[in-house]
Amino acid sequence: MNLLPKSSKEFGSVDYWEKFFQQRGKKAFEWYGTYLELCEVLHKYIKPREKVLVIGCGNSELSEQLYDVGYREIVNIDISEVVIKQMRERNASRRPQMSFLKMDMTQMEFPDASFQVVLDKGTLDAVLTDEEEKTLQQVDRMLAEVGRVLQVGGRETEWLFGMEEGRKQLAASAGFRRLITVALHRGQQYEGMDTIQAELSARVMELAPAGMPAQQQVPFLSVGGDIGVRTVQHQDRSPMSGDYVIEDVLGDDKRFFRRLIFLSNRNVVQSEARLLKDVSHRAQKKRKKDRKKQRPADTPEDLPAAPGQAIDKSYLCCEHHKAMIAGLALLRNPELLLETPLALLVVGLGGGSLPLFVHDHFPKSCIDAVEIDPSMLEVATQWFGFSQSDRMKVHIADGLDYITNLAGRGEVWPHYDIIMFDVDSKDPTLGMSCPPPAFVDQPFLQKVKSILTPKGVFILNLVCRDLGLKDSVLARLKAVFPLLYVRRIEDEVNEILFCQLQPEQKLATPELLEMAQALERTLKKPGRGWDDTYVLSDMLKTVKIV
Repeated sequence: MNLLPKSSKEFGSVDYWEKFFQQRGKKAFEWYGTYLELCEVLHKYIKPREKVLVIGCGNSELSEQLYDVGYREIVNIDISEVVIKQMRERNASRRPQMSFLKMDMTQMEFPDASFQVVLDKGTLDAVLTDEEEKTLQQVDRMLAEVGRVLQVGGRETEWLFGMEEGRKQLAASAGFRRLITVALHRGQQYEGMDTIQAELSARVMELAPAGMPAQQQVPFLSVGGDIGVRTVQHQDRSPMSGDYVIEDVLGDDKRFFRRLIFLSNRNVVQSEARLLKDVSHRAQKKRKKDRKKQRPADTPEDLPAAPGQAIDKSYLCCEHHKAMIAGLALLRNPELLLETPLALLVVGLGGGSLPLFVHDHFPKSCIDAVEIDPSMLEVATQWFGFSQSDRMKVHIADGLDYITNLAGRGEVWPHYDIIMFDVDSKDPTLGMSCPPPAFVDQPFLQKVKSILTPKGVFILNLVCRDLGLKDSVLARLKAVFPLLYVRRIEDEVNEILFCQLQPEQKLATPELLEMAQALERTLKKPGRGWDDTYVLSDMLKTVKIV
């Protein structure tokens, strides 16, 4: 029986595939390789708990064999009604959790970011039968749909890799006309870029432009810090935020950094803190043991430390936290801030580094931190050196409810000099991942205004990849807070917004820098811990008034 088409164009025809599977019957047909030939690669890059979409599944046994070894979240689609019916009948009783749907992969019906993995074993080849404009448009639609339903991550990586605008920016910053992006799974371990390059080089060259010299060197670039030494210190599950890990990662400067990662958004570092040198008991034991051995020049000075006492509380890892702290210079008279009673409200605790920095560097400050997830307070306390005091209290509550209740008290409640929002959205399908949209609704912003002192500053961490939505947020903020500064964080999606009530307080850039420098001189007085790489005025150099 000859199942091959008369011409390659027939591969793109629905009628051809209907006839193919009718003639083929229920016997499996494997394009390009069987499960046994591919399983080593598949198991390396796909995790059993991930939700997998197989496009153009046909009657291959690949999905069935993946299911049988523990991959239960598999959805299969194909344009052939005949084969979908066959596969449903074949798997209904033995594999009840696996689904087969008749669907056109260029017009999929799934919501955005529905899958962690999209698997194609030959469907692209069936579509790309020639290089005519109509065919290339069909391929573009297919890949656009794959990009839409694929869950890349969140914040920076989601925007850079998951959105066309982000990919264009990434390619432009890399300085090349053709750019291949590769995502590493958290379970993969590599010593460094050299081992990654050795594994991927052959595959990269297969995708090289026609006519490129065989010996041409292809540069490898990295985004993020998931290459090299990483030690998981703790794993747990929050009923509200899901699975998370606490891990220590070796940085480029041979210092260890502690990170909080939500596995639902595994490409985003939720909280990060630098570990102190020379405090780890494990490190002390290692130094005693190795005292007579010569330490290589590139060996890290410490092993990863155990819980919270090893945190360097004077160091802010996140650029957006540094910018938010710099915003305190907008309070005027920065040289007096250390002796001035300050009331602060911080919504979103995470690892606690932002409120902890304010608490330790501004001795007259009183801070209310609001966190909706009680598990995060436990994480911050046990793993990130956070602690409450008579000047810093954590309230386990929804920030929306907390502020609404305060606003309802009217003048009875003392107002805040600084209000900070650093809170993530749990919905990955929104165009804005920080803050949740309800936090920037205009009626709620009026409540924020009502608990801010007349000369106070409302500081907001905005992460919004949708330009239309961002313009709407800025317009709502401007309607409530007449004076609005914006500071874009370089190489990130984050923008820090500084909002004030009195437009006559507006400062030109030179004045902003002068006030930031005055505040930094005050904070760097002898006897106070200060990170010399943190220059407050640098955080305000690129501030723009909306």
